[in-house]
Amino acid sequence: MRTTKSAIASGALTSVIVGASVPVTGMLQAYPLLTGQAMRYALGAVVLLGWIRLRGGRLPVPSRRDWPALIGLVTTGMLGFTACVLYAQRYAEPGFVAAMLGASPLVLALAVPLVAGRKPAVPAVVGAVVVVGGVVVLSGGGSWHGPGLVLALLTMAGEVSFTLFAVGVVRRLGGVAVATWTCLIAAVAGGVLGTVFGGWQVPTVREGLALAVLGVVLTALAFGLWYFAVARLGADRAGVLIGLMPVAGLGASVALGAQELTAMALVGAVAVACGCVIGLRGQTAADRPPQTAPNAQATPTAQAAPTTQAAPAAPDGAESPARAF
Repeated sequence: MRTTKSAIASGALTSVIVGASVPVTGMLQAYPLLTGQAMRYALGAVVLLGWIRLRGGRLPVPSRRDWPALIGLVTTGMLGFTACVLYAQRYAEPGFVAAMLGASPLVLALAVPLVAGRKPAVPAVVGAVVVVGGVVVLSGGGSWHGPGLVLALLTMAGEVSFTLFAVGVVRRLGGVAVATWTCLIAAVAGGVLGTVFGGWQVPTVREGLALAVLGVVLTALAFGLWYFAVARLGADRAGVLIGLMPVAGLGASVALGAQELTAMALVGAVAVACGCVIGLRGQTAADRPPQTAPNAQATPTAQAAPTTQAAPAAPDGAESPARAF
């Protein structure tokens, strides 16, 4: 029970960090996108490696089956997601992009169980629906033109893939290991691509501060917390906490005087909170028994599938997801 509460707190804190970091990300509007991301993820990887070293552990090496998921996660859920968020807001209001992102919990609540070969959990689906409704009310819906709709949908797909690609590999390697490897891959890929597209430049003091905050807090800390929550709660249940991102963004904007707190926004925030409470009810990923065949013996396929169920044992030399954090 204590571990479950810690996982819920970790997932909620991650969403708050991401949502409240929007003003910090805005400080990098004039900085080259790819090289800026490379610097951010390189710093995050250094911090995570230091954390592993400090705890006397070692970084597990991904197997051949893990690399496609890690590369897919980096391509769509990290570098691709950031690019889509940036370009989507050129053709759509922030409220419209936020509303699209708000649909992520419902996609995860439906997709994760289906990939795992089980029925979606009713509390997770109901909670996700309430969260989606709350985000739409909170964000005001917004409008779009040109490719705004496509870019907003791609943004949502990137947010979903950040969790969906990680489900199986987090179970095998552990949350901190996955966060570290994805940061390393993103730093290298962003650096290589950024050298060709955008180039390098020395950041200003303001931009350097933003990169440091994003690298340490939004990357190293938030990634580790999120994957710990996914490993314990399951991606479908943890997904409802994504709805807290626009709530945190609203809170940050109100605190900074960028916008006023309206009654509709308050109603939306309350609805998101209620949806999270509903969606987090039921079994966690660690509580679910392994899938079994009709003869009551677990099949190799069921154990190897990238589901949110807890694996019977960690791979040789690797920590379990719960212990990794």
